[in-house]
Amino acid sequence: MMYSLLRPLLFTLPPETAHHVTLHSLNILHRLKLTQLVFGKIPYAPCTVMGLNFPNPVGLAAGMDKNAESIDSLAALGFGFIEVGTVTPRPQPGNPPPRLFRLPKAQALINRMGFNNQGIDKLLDNVQKARFRGILGINIGKNWDTPLEKAVDDYLIGLHKVYAYADYVAVNISSPNTPGLRQLQQGDELDRMLSTLKNAQQQLAAQHDKYVPLVVKIAPDLGEEELVVIANKLLAYDIDGVIATNTTLSRVGVENLPYANETGGLSGTPLSARATEVVQQLSNTLQRKIPIIAVGGVMSATDAQKKLKAGASLVQIYTGLIYRSPALIKEIVEAF
Repeated sequence: MMYSLLRPLLFTLPPETAHHVTLHSLNILHRLKLTQLVFGKIPYAPCTVMGLNFPNPVGLAAGMDKNAESIDSLAALGFGFIEVGTVTPRPQPGNPPPRLFRLPKAQALINRMGFNNQGIDKLLDNVQKARFRGILGINIGKNWDTPLEKAVDDYLIGLHKVYAYADYVAVNISSPNTPGLRQLQQGDELDRMLSTLKNAQQQLAAQHDKYVPLVVKIAPDLGEEELVVIANKLLAYDIDGVIATNTTLSRVGVENLPYANETGGLSGTPLSARATEVVQQLSNTLQRKIPIIAVGGVMSATDAQKKLKAGASLVQIYTGLIYRSPALIKEIVEAF
């Protein structure tokens, strides 16, 4: 109820400003210990995925808390897990604003943020200050000015630095907002990325006496044959999971709406059906040998159930949180 009253006010602000205001407000609520009073308690619906015990299957997708500044406040909403980032080895400003656009008639967003973040050292400083002891995923990427042929070096830096602090590490090779990044999902580039990171994971597991699952986040704009190839490579390299999907370059469902022609990745309702198709196509090949974390257009419990039925083990939300409020978490968990 409260969010339904506040949302029109937030939507009068530029989207990026509203984002910061929302996180600041959640931080205040958390400090005052009012989060549960305002948003309610989330039922316990435990599940075990990748050897990790989740209190419920609904997670926060990467992008909401890029610098891990609001982990405790967001966790207090009742998420079963939190994914922070995408973080790069060095700080970078991202693309120039405006770079985030609302399409409310379609319950959608377009963003071209460009991995804006304060760098991996700052993120880890924030992680260590947080009191959260639930499941934390850290999403890693490459700096925009790192040549594609050296991209794996950035991911290695990320993996080595976050390994001791993450419950799982997400490898983002599918953002449409870093030039050339999506090429890492194909051919020799993908083989090199997976083999190098898997070898590093095994070394780090021995070094830290702790096994941290490695998952890969892919794009929704891949064809069925490309998805089969990726799924088989994930199996061949013994990758622990896959996140499907990132935002889309498609504009199906938002044609002729204001901002529809802005460059960037589209999320929200228009992505829902395609993201579910990708989950199903991956599932057909993976056969539950490795789990799928579904994200993309999860705007209701029905959307989440479709993705679980298609083969997902967990779901994540972001745009649905903006349009539907934290009540969406409880709605999905109760339907689980």
